Amino acid sequence: MRVPFVTFEKMHSEIENEMQEKFSKVYHNNWFIHGKEDEAFEEEFAEFCNTEYCVGCGTGLDAIMLIIKAMGIGVGDEVIVPSNTFIATALAVTYAGATPVLVEPDIDTYTINPDCIEEKITENTKAIIAVHLYGRAADMDRICEIAKKYNLHVVEDAAQAHGALYKGRKVGSLGDAAAFSFYPGKNLGALGDGGAVTTNDAALAEKIAMLGNYGSKIKYHHDYLGNNSRLDELQAGLLRVKLPYLEKWNKERNRIAKRYLTEINNELIILPKGGNEEYYNVWHLFVIRCGRRDELELYLNEKGIGTTKHYPIPIHKQKAYANETFSKETYPIAEEISNTVLSIPMYYGITDEEISYVIDAINMFGR
Repeated sequence: MRVPFVTFEKMHSEIENEMQEKFSKVYHNNWFIHGKEDEAFEEEFAEFCNTEYCVGCGTGLDAIMLIIKAMGIGVGDEVIVPSNTFIATALAVTYAGATPVLVEPDIDTYTINPDCIEEKITENTKAIIAVHLYGRAADMDRICEIAKKYNLHVVEDAAQAHGALYKGRKVGSLGDAAAFSFYPGKNLGALGDGGAVTTNDAALAEKIAMLGNYGSKIKYHHDYLGNNSRLDELQAGLLRVKLPYLEKWNKERNRIAKRYLTEINNELIILPKGGNEEYYNVWHLFVIRCGRRDELELYLNEKGIGTTKHYPIPIHKQKAYANETFSKETYPIAEEISNTVLSIPMYYGITDEEISYVIDAINMFGR
């Protein structure tokens, strides 16, 4: 049997007619940037996230960068970033002209550890980015409490957590602003790149929209040194088709995760922390850890089971950041996670037979 790491086949086959109809509608409207589909999606996604405003943009990375720039954070400023996250979180800070300052994660949740934040705050710190990693929300109450104490902005990187809840509240509504990615593999994915910012701050939303449109609100009038980062009509329209199905897809991810959590039984495997009443995890990824990770990966791949690593090289060891101060520092928890994590199949459409095959293979590893 072969079980891919991810496939969109079942998801897209179920909504193919709606997607084709939407494509045809956008195609024949002959309006492809800043049109009715984008406007409608922004309203619908803001409502989904329980926020007042949503601004579409080109990518999830752009979403973070636009937030940072709109907050007036730039050269000479510092932004707290988890040491265990995709590099885009740090790149957005760098592109805004500010300096990322890395903070270690909690080894059990993989999200930023609030106990480690204050020691990294300086007079130059302007914001904390809380990454809701793998579909689980960060500890937002404690993060926001620290931010309030030091008068810092809180930015949510919700690129992997569409629909996740923290104490009954949707991610995307927990900080000053939140960044989402609609990369195809996300829980809510476009058929190309796309991103969005959610916020309850009207002035911030307007500035973000302008910064993503060449710094302009009125055509050919440019108030800021902006970027070209807009969610196009086609992707917005296709996301509108998908959004009503998101809760259904997330529930299915939770069903799959429950089977993994209850049926994987191997002392060599460290399972992720499941959700609870305070944390509704949407399981963008199901990430296990193993001290013999590379051996496990080869073993599963030979059995036809797709895997990948999120993420094999921590930010401070990336060549792109070799000249940064933090590249000379040690982040043992991030390194431990990078050396042991392995993501196994998690997607809408995986069959019970395939889930059982993955579980049985993992349970037999090393025995």
